[in-house]
Amino acid sequence: MAKTVFHPAGKRGHANHGWLDAHHSFSFAGWYDPSRIHFGALRVLNDDIVAGGKGFGKHPHDNMEIITIILDGVLEHQDSMGHAQTIIPGEVQVMSAGTGVYHSEYNHNKDKNVNVLQTWIFPNKRDVAPRYDQKAFSAEDRINKLQMLVSPIVNEDDGLKIHQDAWIYRTTLEAGKQLVHKLHSSAHGAYIFVIEGSIDVEGQHLGKRDAIGISEADGFEMVAAAKSDVIVFEVPM
Repeated sequence: MAKTVFHPAGKRGHANHGWLDAHHSFSFAGWYDPSRIHFGALRVLNDDIVAGGKGFGKHPHDNMEIITIILDGVLEHQDSMGHAQTIIPGEVQVMSAGTGVYHSEYNHNKDKNVNVLQTWIFPNKRDVAPRYDQKAFSAEDRINKLQMLVSPIVNEDDGLKIHQDAWIYRTTLEAGKQLVHKLHSSAHGAYIFVIEGSIDVEGQHLGKRDAIGISEADGFEMVAAAKSDVIVFEVPM
């Protein structure tokens, strides 16, 4: 019998700093919930809205795989590895912090918010050389199927690479359509987050920004009650 945990959108941590309106799926900064520290190797899932021209000043990270998915607006990135570039909707950024990296992330536009999903995944290898990559993913290539955004650096799967036995997928599932996903290992779990729309997974109904974690299962099936934009994280538990 699959083990599930339901995280409704309204039960996420919330902090509004004026320039930053942030919702936390897991304990982060000033919000702490002992039952929601992480889901397996998935440590952070922040749904951030950053005001025009504002952002996160230069700050350090180490030994974490950081994945940023742009939902709306344009993000401006700079780091101590010499990268300075913008990231637009449909693009994904990965950064292996490894032995240590400094970076800043700012809203590129002065007159429009940027909405970013920021994810941290624990690495399976410490003190690696820091690395950076970003890539655009076509919206047409995820209609009614799982589009691989991120995969382990040690294999030939599609997607950007991270130092962990983990995958991130995105799908646009049309109303009435279903998807079945088989996990790569019985030691893995899936954390399913609804960006927009309405789906049913393992008997649980999920609306916008709701999430469900599934473990101790071979896989899962999702069915869309309405057109839905969904992110799936498959991670070691």
